[in-house]
Amino acid sequence: MEKTKVKKMLFILSKATLENVYAAFIMANGARMEGIEAEIFFTFFGLEAIQKKKLESLHTATVGNPAMHMPTMLGGLPGMEALATKMMKDRMEKLDIPPVGEFLELLSDSGVKLWACLLAVDMFKLKREDLIDELDDIINVGSFYARANEDGCHLLFI
Repeated sequence: MEKTKVKKMLFILSKATLENVYAAFIMANGARMEGIEAEIFFTFFGLEAIQKKKLESLHTATVGNPAMHMPTMLGGLPGMEALATKMMKDRMEKLDIPPVGEFLELLSDSGVKLWACLLAVDMFKLKREDLIDELDDIINVGSFYARANEDGCHLLFI
């Protein structure tokens, strides 16, 4: 019995913290570089990553983030989130990782499909013009799952 090769990766992004957004973007970009189809479904707070007015002001989560290695109370102090965000952005810039808007353009140009969740768009009262031009469409969950209905397709929730 032959194993099915990964042919397609579908990422579900539900939170627009820098660490979640870049995890999804880097994984989708890596898939394309390996010749694997990739799609990202932006739902709930993940929609902020594709909102024109919000995508360049995403933050690093400091409260409740065990990877920060600091007490929750310290993470909640005024200015800590801004400091952590600046440090993360500076490190990414040194590694030549593009800002969110530019990364979205690169993903779209490489063939990554970008979808917004219809329910979440309606819930947050967004309009198509609020979202990036590179967005392929606004679709419902059923349509997204239908895109996964093939051999070699995997879903990853981030």
